[in-house]
Amino acid sequence: MNRTILIGHPPIEVHLHRSTRAKRYSLRVSNADGRIRLTMPLRASERAAVDFAKRQEGWMRSALAKRPDRTVPAFGGEILFEGRSVTLQPATGRRVELMGDAIHIPGQPDAIAARLRGFLKVTARERLADVTHHHAGQIGREVTRITLRDTRSRWGSCTQDGNLMFSWRLVMAPPEVLKYVAVHEVAHLVEMNHSPSFWRVVEDLMPEYQAPRSWLKQHGSVLHSYQI
Repeated sequence: MNRTILIGHPPIEVHLHRSTRAKRYSLRVSNADGRIRLTMPLRASERAAVDFAKRQEGWMRSALAKRPDRTVPAFGGEILFEGRSVTLQPATGRRVELMGDAIHIPGQPDAIAARLRGFLKVTARERLADVTHHHAGQIGREVTRITLRDTRSRWGSCTQDGNLMFSWRLVMAPPEVLKYVAVHEVAHLVEMNHSPSFWRVVEDLMPEYQAPRSWLKQHGSVLHSYQI
């Protein structure tokens, strides 16, 4: 059962989802679009789920209010790149280039988002490839393939056969944050879980991982606020 309920006035859309792994009710607000998902145990009653959502209405409204405003990239505007604000400037060349504290983008204003997205993807792939292959080599593992996506609910993933997936938006975060996510997924090449053994692998590869992990939890929604 997957359906939508409305809570409160003005109404909040809550998307119900049954899960065989869920042992309790849980709410999640998407960083990308503010979509609210209520995951519930397989045999739980829908009425109980609605009651739970009603009790959490205050929390949901607070979480939605804290989401950053959506930003449409425009010449003269700013975006985050590797953790710092850079200005988007028009250019006459053929390619998008980072020069100092500005990203220079050729073409018409209506092409800014597409050209910027391409630049960020290429840069993200370069950064992530360097970090993942380096740390995979440290633990005697190989990365089969790196895929970039604009994911809503996760920053990265790892398959049993060594395929790693990352959000290209990580290139907008500080380099240590991108490195943490890369290390996190590389560690899954050893432990396909989040057990203490897994976190020991992460710590061995990046002893200072707690700070960038916290940054991502606190500020990750900002990376999704750009309409790119």
